[in-house]
Amino acid sequence: MAALLYRLGAGVHRHRLAVLMAWLAVLVAVGALAATAGGSYEDDFSIPGSRAQQTLDTVAGQFPDSLGATVQVVLVAPAGHKVAEYEAVVEQTLAAAAKAPQVAEVVDPFTAKMVSPDGGTALADVSYHLKPAQLASSVREKLENAFRPARDAGLRVEFGGSAYGGSSEESGGGAEVVGLLIALLVLVLTFGSLAAAGLPLLTTLAGVGATVVGLGVIAGLLTLPTTAPAMALMLGLAVGIDYALFIVARHRSQLASGMPVAESVARATGTAGTAVVFAGLTVVIALAGLSVVGIPFLTAMGLAAATAVIVSVLVAVTLLPAVLGFAGERLRPKPGSRAVRREAGAGRPAMGARWVRLVTRRPLVTVLAVVAALGVMAVPAAGLRLALTDNGSAPAGSTQRQAYDLTAAAFGPGFNGPLLVLADLRKDADGQAAATALAERLGSVAGAAVVARPQLSASGRYALVEVIPETGPQDERTEQVVAGIEAAGGASVGVTGATAIGIDISALLSASLVPFALIVVGLAFLLLMVAFRSLVVPLKATLGFLLSVGASLGAVVAVFQWGWLAGLIGVPHTGPVISFMPIILMAVLFGLAMDYEVFLISRMHEEHVRGGDPRRAVTQGFRASARVVAAAALIMIAVFASFIPGGDATLKPIAFALVVGVLLDAFLVRMTLVPAVLTLARRGAWWLPRWLDRVLPNLDVEGARLISREDERAPVPAKVV
Repeated sequence: MAALLYRLGAGVHRHRLAVLMAWLAVLVAVGALAATAGGSYEDDFSIPGSRAQQTLDTVAGQFPDSLGATVQVVLVAPAGHKVAEYEAVVEQTLAAAAKAPQVAEVVDPFTAKMVSPDGGTALADVSYHLKPAQLASSVREKLENAFRPARDAGLRVEFGGSAYGGSSEESGGGAEVVGLLIALLVLVLTFGSLAAAGLPLLTTLAGVGATVVGLGVIAGLLTLPTTAPAMALMLGLAVGIDYALFIVARHRSQLASGMPVAESVARATGTAGTAVVFAGLTVVIALAGLSVVGIPFLTAMGLAAATAVIVSVLVAVTLLPAVLGFAGERLRPKPGSRAVRREAGAGRPAMGARWVRLVTRRPLVTVLAVVAALGVMAVPAAGLRLALTDNGSAPAGSTQRQAYDLTAAAFGPGFNGPLLVLADLRKDADGQAAATALAERLGSVAGAAVVARPQLSASGRYALVEVIPETGPQDERTEQVVAGIEAAGGASVGVTGATAIGIDISALLSASLVPFALIVVGLAFLLLMVAFRSLVVPLKATLGFLLSVGASLGAVVAVFQWGWLAGLIGVPHTGPVISFMPIILMAVLFGLAMDYEVFLISRMHEEHVRGGDPRRAVTQGFRASARVVAAAALIMIAVFASFIPGGDATLKPIAFALVVGVLLDAFLVRMTLVPAVLTLARRGAWWLPRWLDRVLPNLDVEGARLISREDERAPVPAKVV
C-alpha cells in the first residue's frame, strides 16, 4: 500500500495541473446535478418488522386520512379572561384556516370540547392531506397568517404538532466559522507558517463542499434524514483537516531535512498517506456498520457520514499532493527556524518530550490514575435514558416549544404524544359494540387520561382509538401505559403513533449497543493486530476506546439528563437523550481513536523496527508525532464544539459527546495511557506468535519498508499489500 501511494503521490505531483482541473470538473458536475436533480431530506423514523411499524402500516391502509401532517394550534386568552369570550373571532379564524392550502380538516375546539378546565386555553387541530416532510414552509406560513385575526383580538397563538418538525432547527453558520478560525489558529501554531496552515483548510473545504452537494443529489434518489448533511459537514470538516494535517506535517518535516519537493510529496503520500487511508477505512467500516442495527434512517445517516470520510481520504491522497506541488519551495522551513531545529533534535525539549518522560517515569501509577479517572466519569452512564426528540426538545423561544409547554400545562403532558390503538375486529359479529367495549377497557388502563370515541374503517374490520396518556412522550411511565394497553387489548390490538414508534426505536437501539460495541471492538483489535503485528497494542487500544466511550456517555448524562452546565451550552430542557446518540458516538469515536492510535503507534513502531530500546522507541516515537496528534485533536474538538451552540436537539448531544470523547481519548488515553502501557510491556508490546504473524497480511501502515529502501522507486517486496 505504501509503495502504491508513493507512486500515486509522485504521479499527482507530475500532473498536478490535470489533477486540479479534474477536481474542479467534479465539483462543477456535482453542483449542476444538485441544481437539476437534487432532492429534499426527509426523516423516516420507521423500523421495519416492529409491531408498532406494522400497526402503523395497517393504519395507513385503513385510515389514510389519519396520518397526514397535523398542526396543534394553542389559543390562550389574556390573564383574567376566558377563550369563550373570543369565540366569534376564533370561529372566523378557523373558517379562514380551513381555506388555507392543503388543509384537509379543521377541528373547532368549542365543538370538540378542547378547552382547558380553567377556560383559559383551547386547542384547535388542523390536519393536512400531505405528510410532514412534504409540507413546504410557505404552507405553514399561510396557516399562521390565517390566525392573525385571533392574535389581533388579543389571543396568544402558538403552533405545534407534527407539521412543525419536532426540534428541527438550522445549525448556525456563524459558530461553524468560529470553529474553522480556531482550526486555522491551531494549524498556524503547529506549522509556524500561514501558507502551510491554509492548505489543509483549502482542500478540506473543497471535499466537504463536494460531499454536501453530492448528498443533495443522492437525496433525489434515496431517503436521507434531515440530519445527514449536518453530520457529513461536521465529520467531513474534522477528519478532512486532520488527514491533510498529517500529510502536510510529514511533508514539512521532510523538507526541513533537505529532501527535494517532488520526492517529499511522494514520500509523504506513501507514508502518512498510508496511515490516512488505514485510519479512514476504520471510520468508514464503523459508520457503515450502523446498517446492522436495521433502522433505515440510521443506516442512511451512517452512509452519508461515511461518504464524507471517503471523500476526505480521496482529497488527502490526490488533491492535496497536487496543491503541495503548486506550493513548491514556499513550504520549506527557513534555515534556523523552529521546524528545522525540531527536525534536527536541537534546542529545548518540546512539551511532548517532557510529557512522555513524565507519564513513563512511573508508568503503573499513570495507568491506574487514568483508568480510575475515566471509570469515575463513566459512572453516570448507568442511568442513560434514550428517546426520540419531540417539540419539547425545541429551542425555548420557538413556537412549537411554546405550544408544547402551554398544552402540557393546560391539558396535561400526554396531549403532546397521543397513542393510536388499532383493533382487528374480524372475529366480532358487531364491530361497533366490540370497539366501544375496547374503549371502555382502555379507559381503565393505569396512566390513560383520555380515551377518544372509536373510529371504524370503511370495511368495518378495524377500529382506531386515540388514547391520551397522563404522561409525556419521553416519560418512562408512558412505556408502561403502552404495555397496559397491549395487555388490555390482547393479541388483536396494536399500539402505534410517533410515541409508540419512538419507544420501539429506543428499545431496539438500547439492545443493539452491546452487540455493536463488540463488533467495533473486535474490528479494532483485528485491524490493529494486522497493522502493528502485536497483541498488546490492539488490546490496550480497544480497552482504552471503551473507557473513552463510557466516560463520554457519563458526561452526556450529567449535562443532558441531570442538568449540569446545561444552561452554559444551551440545552433547552433536561430529559432522555436522542436514541441513536450512543451508537453514533461509538461509530465515530472508534474511527477517530484509531486515527490517533495509528499516528502515534506508527512512529513508535518505526523506532522499534530500527532496533531501538523499547523505552526509547516509545519516547522518540511520541516526540515525533505528539505535536501533530495534539493539533489534530484540538481541531476536532473545535469543529465539533462549533455545532453545539446552534445545533438542534438531535445534533447537540452528538456534538457534545464527540467533544468530550475526543478530548479524553486523545489526551488521556492515546497520549497518556498508551505510552505508559507500552513502557510497562517493553519488548512484549510488539510480540506476536510466529504462526499468527505468517497468517496475517502485512499492511505496512507506517511505510517503514518504503523508508528503509535505498531506492524508493525500486519494486516493493511482494509480501506488502
